[in-house]
Amino acid sequence: DVQLQASGGGSVQAGGSLRLSCAASGLSFDDHAIGWFRQAPGKEREGVSCISSSDGSTYYADSVKGRFTISRDNAKNTLYLQMNSLKPEDTAVYYCAAGRPILSTITNGRSYEYWGQGTQVTVSS
Repeated sequence: DVQLQASGGGSVQAGGSLRLSCAASGLSFDDHAIGWFRQAPGKEREGVSCISSSDGSTYYADSVKGRFTISRDNAKNTLYLQMNSLKPEDTAVYYCAAGRPILSTITNGRSYEYWGQGTQVTVSS
């Protein structure tokens, strides 16, 4: 069975930092794209950042570019999201996901087959 276990969420003040982790089992990062998505109350789910399986290319939503960094440790099968300069609008439940999307849909959550349980990130002003 494939399992994704997200952790690292919490409450911080604006300008602070958090590091999310996603431990994966039952799949390989070598043939699955992996990424972070988030959903705020009353809003649609959005792609935050993803890594392709083919060459490790990274993708970021415009709203987080320059502030968030995605990385993976293939040996540990763990995905990370370093979030700096957090803003109140970053408040959401963050989910990690894995799948085999075609490149043009890598930031579309519908292209991902496996999902973690989510971790809450709350940023206060």
